[in-house]
Amino acid sequence: MATSIRAPLRTAAGPVTARAARRRLARLGGEPAPEFDLSRLVRPVAALSGLAVLVIGGSGWYLPVAVGVAVGVDRSLRRIEPPSVRRRRLRAAADLPLAADLLAAALRAGAPVDQAVVAVADAVAGPLGARLSRVARALRLGAEPVEAWRQLDAVPGGDRLAAAAARSAASGAALAGAAIRLADDLRAGRSAAAEAAARRAGVLIVLPLGLCFLPAFILAGLVPVIVAVLGDVL
Repeated sequence: MATSIRAPLRTAAGPVTARAARRRLARLGGEPAPEFDLSRLVRPVAALSGLAVLVIGGSGWYLPVAVGVAVGVDRSLRRIEPPSVRRRRLRAAADLPLAADLLAAALRAGAPVDQAVVAVADAVAGPLGARLSRVARALRLGAEPVEAWRQLDAVPGGDRLAAAAARSAASGAALAGAAIRLADDLRAGRSAAAEAAARRAGVLIVLPLGLCFLPAFILAGLVPVIVAVLGDVL
């Protein structure tokens, strides 16, 4: 009887693979489903590049060259940041000033550090919220502050917040004030970077105009003068 009951349930639900289980757990945890890891293709592409050099060379003497090409392609491709990783990093960096302000507000309201981090993680969400959630779990499990806040090292500017939290835990310094200063510094740096990008964009916009104007200036201004001078001389 038990077998006849379990079989239809297994057939209706279907087999649950490990990948599907990880995706369900990721959705339950508020994190995005894992994407295809492009780094898996690096080694095959490097090997195919070396093999192509060896085939084109058609001789065993090209084996060192093929090995060098394979190693170079492998190292070059591994330095390229995947688009998904770049998007998560940029979003986490954009949310960091707001997270620092919220953390300072929660701490000044009297919340403990771990509870304040949990509240900020829930409010911010996204990649930075996931990292802050791991920080809070590590703090609640008794991890050292330096180890717990290391989750933010990959976020631009997050290492400064982690260092301030470690100093606060070691020396009793006010973390709220450090978080507010960090938020102000990050916003000022972002404004300066935006102004620099706008200035570079202005220069780059002028370049095509100069490239179009220079041939016209040469043909309309210099060529007639040169022709007239050569006519008088000859």
